[in-house]
Amino acid sequence: MLNAVYDRLPDLYPYCISAYSQPSVLFYGSFILMSNEGPQQGDPLAPLLFSNTVQPLLLSRQTGLVLGFLDDFSLDHQNQVARDVQQIIEVGVRMGLSLNVSKCEVIADPATTITDPLLQSFERIATQDAILVHRYFWVQILSLDNAWAERCADFSRAVNRLSLLSSQEALCLLRASFSVLRVQHL
Repeated sequence: MLNAVYDRLPDLYPYCISAYSQPSVLFYGSFILMSNEGPQQGDPLAPLLFSNTVQPLLLSRQTGLVLGFLDDFSLDHQNQVARDVQQIIEVGVRMGLSLNVSKCEVIADPATTITDPLLQSFERIATQDAILVHRYFWVQILSLDNAWAERCADFSRAVNRLSLLSSQEALCLLRASFSVLRVQHL
């Protein structure tokens, strides 16, 4: 991560080297843990640092469709995806990253036969069942209309409930939880 910052974000490097070159001290009750894994969840720079680190990996993929948002990647075409996933694993290891297979998904038509053993180990989701939920970023284009409809329904419920709060509280919740973030997510 620090090498990637040095190469592509040199103005940010002095800050990052001071913040991330040594383990962070984490406190959990009476326990003290040393974190050697880079930025932690909740670190405002973590998305930028991770995305900057993996950008060359995404650009090197051979698939027709390559999308990435933070640690979610979407690839297309089964045979090439299998090769790309293998290369992501190999290059990732050299970069200090590892693929969490338990969080990987294959979104495919139920009639599609998945032949690669690694891809077979991914959770399988039928194309018609692919929906946008908080935990996952990628959806099939066909599901986008449904996702928007669901978000609009959520927003309508939220507006009715927000009217029960003070205007300041409602505005804070609206801005932070219900509006911009949800639309940006979609």
